[in-house]
Amino acid sequence: MDREEAERLVREHGQAVYRLAYTRTGSREDAEDITQETFLRLVRASPPFRDQDHCRAWLLRVAANCAGDLFRAPWRKRDRPLEEAEGVPAPQPEPGGVLEAVLSLPESYRLPVHLFYYEGMSVEEIGAILGKRPGAVRTRLTRARAMLRDKLKEEYDV
Repeated sequence: MDREEAERLVREHGQAVYRLAYTRTGSREDAEDITQETFLRLVRASPPFRDQDHCRAWLLRVAANCAGDLFRAPWRKRDRPLEEAEGVPAPQPEPGGVLEAVLSLPESYRLPVHLFYYEGMSVEEIGAILGKRPGAVRTRLTRARAMLRDKLKEEYDV
């Protein structure tokens, strides 16, 4: 893969990869690391793509896998939050916002919600990226919506 092609793919898909990584980790620094690792893997592998949708799906799948690798890393188990380690509060999403509610979902629900609502992907595409059947993705989306409805209902006293 040449440099111009890689730069074009970063411009076209970089934000989507970053948003997925941020949704998965809740950390800007980790999301930046995952985004960088995803595009490094793209350059190293240089896989052939049928079309732009295939490329986007490949990048999002790799980003999801990189985020999973980050959480499974042995050093991560000994990691402490920044406020404990340095006495400096870590940046948080805006209180009471939808993003905070989405980030508070369990991980298995957070990623399907992000891909469906923020990336505009179909249930079948999400299933292919996550390695789940479309029915399982629909179930997770339904449960996530119920959790978000309850959380936002409490927040706004509706």
